[in-house]
Parts: sequence; structure tokens; C-alpha cells
Amino acid sequence: MKRITLEELLGNCPNASYQQQYAYIMELLEKGKLKPVKNAGTNGKTPRLCLSYWMVEEQEESQDALAEELNYCMEPLISIEYYLSHLDQYQEDRSWVQRLNDYLKENRSLLKEPISVNERSFEIWGREKFLTKEQGRKILKRCKIEMGFLNMYETAEPFAYYTHTRKIPQNMLILENKDTFFSMRKFLLEGNHQIFGMEIGTLIYGGGKRIVKSFRDFDLSAEPYMKEKENQIYYFGDLDYEGIGIYESLARQWKGNGRPIPFVTAYEAMIEKGKKIDSLPKTKEFQNQNLKGEFFSYFSNETVEKMQEILKKGEYIPQEILSILDYLV
Repeated sequence: MKRITLEELLGNCPNASYQQQYAYIMELLEKGKLKPVKNAGTNGKTPRLCLSYWMVEEQEESQDALAEELNYCMEPLISIEYYLSHLDQYQEDRSWVQRLNDYLKENRSLLKEPISVNERSFEIWGREKFLTKEQGRKILKRCKIEMGFLNMYETAEPFAYYTHTRKIPQNMLILENKDTFFSMRKFLLEGNHQIFGMEIGTLIYGGGKRIVKSFRDFDLSAEPYMKEKENQIYYFGDLDYEGIGIYESLARQWKGNGRPIPFVTAYEAMIEKGKKIDSLPKTKEFQNQNLKGEFFSYFSNETVEKMQEILKKGEYIPQEILSILDYLV
């Protein structure tokens, strides 16, 4: 007998009411297909259901019947090669393969319109996380269907931004940390248009490393004015290995025009103000120090030497060294 949880059993009828789910479990118990696991506890609802069961496995379908089903009932888009040579695995995956098969037979036209991964997952299998956290990708691989065939897009956490102006072209500035984002936003709201001598149209809050993933979906989540080719995007973060690494990751994945570049004058202002600090903070442990050098290529040799000296000492300069009082030049 195979042990199965109540949650797994109810996955077969996720949209049913609790009374319907209860009736479903009772029917399986009456037919002798399930046996409650003693001392497994109950779900606390009325009427109560056991949290775990023994599944009484029925006699396996004949290998010939499974092979016949694969040979004569599958959509041509589904490769049967793997399952014909792994009939035991097909028996285990059969319900999921059948749902995919039914979808391709009856609803293939829906693939013309791109939707999110979770939306497509639910559309095909009735489970929104089937492709991301369950066995969906394995099923597709065994059927030799590429993820791209299902016409889906990945989603990321939307990035927060402040639009000072929508005029085009404009300079957009990505900021690593929240305090600097709020301070610069406040500065612009007070009627200023330039920060460290550069006119800024939009501020984008990066939230550390999250910005790298968020910008993979830039074309999907950005406003139309932000995607104009004439715009230039700048990046400003902590002067440490992690902050520089975020910039280099962002620049490497960038596609098209307006590739982000470091906000040079802001970094130079950080360094100048850092000279007045008796003891700079120590770099956090376990930061990835494998930098490609692209970040440094935008600065003068003198500035690069100062930056590298700070890093070699195991020190760093946070963005927060600069405040709203420093933005005017």
C-alpha cells in the first residue's frame, strides 16, 4: 500500500466545496480504495477527515493496454518514445499526460496568446504551480515538448519607481537601496530636476539583487515612455563587491539600446565624502569578489585606484553616506 496525504487526494478536486471533497473521500473509503492511517490526526473541520491514508493499489493495468493507449490515443505533438520504453513511469504520470493530451486536442488554439507560466499551468493541469514547483517540467521533457511551445512568460516582482517626467529622451536612475530612493524622490518633488548635475526623469528602486530579475521582464512591466530607445539608464549602488556585482549582472543581461551605465558623479561624490570618515565600515562576509571589470571601465584611472584601495582593505562605502544635502553641485 502507498501512503498519501489528504492534501494530495484533494488535489484531484481543488475547486470543489468542502462537502463535495468530504463526499469524494468517503466514496473512496467505502470502495476500499483508501484506509485511514492510525494516529495521523484530523483536519479539524466538520465533518472531520483524516490527514493521511493508505492507498490500496489496484491491479496494475496491463503493459499491452498502456502501450496501445500511447500508440493510438496520443496527439502527434506528444512524443511517446520515452514512455513506451518506461511503461511503469507512464502509469505513474498517466493522469498528467492525459490532461496535456486533452488540452492539445481541444484547446491548442489558446497557445496563440502568451500568458504567464502559472496561468498556463492551471489552464492545462488545474494546478498553478505544476510547472514551477511540481513535476510539470519533467512531464514536458518526457513528452519532448519545449517550454517555449506553451507560449508562456516568466513573471518577476514588479519594480517600484517614481516618474518625475515622461518626456523623451530622459535619464532614468536605478538605485540599490530604499533610503537613497526616497531621499532622491523627495529632492525631485521639492522642485529640483538635477541630481549631481544630471537631469533625472525617473527613479527606479532596485531593492538589491532583486532588480536583476525584475529587469528581465522590463519590456512587460515598464511604462511605454521608459522603453524608448533614446533614454539612458544609470545605476547607483553601494561601493562594495555586491553593489558592483549587481551592476555588472544587470549590464550583462541587458538587451537593446540604453544599456545601464554607472552614475559616475554620484560614485565620485561618495569617495570624496568617504575621505572625511575616520573608519569606513567593513565589507560584509562572503561577498562574491569575482568582478568582470566592466564597472571600472567608466571611471578615470585615479578614481579606479581609490575604489580598489577601499575594496582591498575590506571596506566599503554605502549609498547612505550621501544625503539630500549633497545632491546639489
